[in-house]
Amino acid sequence: MRPRWYRWLLLLAGVVLVLLLGSRSGSYLIVNRPEKVDVLVVLAGDRHDARYWRGLELLRAGYGQQMIIDAQDELIFGHSEPALAVELLRQTAGELQPRISVCPIQGLSTAAEAADLVPCLARLQPTPRTAMLVTGDFHTRRALSIFRARLPRYRWTAAAAQDNVLFGQPWWRRREWAKTNLTEWAKMLWWELIERHER
Repeated sequence: MRPRWYRWLLLLAGVVLVLLLGSRSGSYLIVNRPEKVDVLVVLAGDRHDARYWRGLELLRAGYGQQMIIDAQDELIFGHSEPALAVELLRQTAGELQPRISVCPIQGLSTAAEAADLVPCLARLQPTPRTAMLVTGDFHTRRALSIFRARLPRYRWTAAAAQDNVLFGQPWWRRREWAKTNLTEWAKMLWWELIERHER
């Protein structure tokens, strides 16, 4: 029979371990490895255009030859999101505009977005072999895992777009950051444990 203090010590060690892992959980979600690729893919779902501006910055810096912007094919205040993306390009992309295309997507999940992207990637000339996802920093690890599993013909990497309204470190300092952290962990576990194995 172990003494009572030993059980309390184990409990304390367990609590410390949980707190330590929890404090690092936000940074684990982030994969930021920009490298030169054939095409940059700016994922949909950005409320503040941070992903678009990060993609444009990377394209301008020579990280990609071309860029695709995913846009949900739905109406927002009477305008389609792809049409709004084209207008934003016209106003802001300057000399880079001919190297950027908009890909209308239907899917509401990252896995569905990967499937919707296939024809848009197939239309590019020359045919890309390497691609970089540009997405919210908290979304990079899960998105990278999904695209590598669903579209293995391309070599994928990821670049993080920071949006301090949605997410930041340490994640527990703001309610919105904590919500984003917990939601993304739930989605990542769902992907890894269930959705990854469905076809």
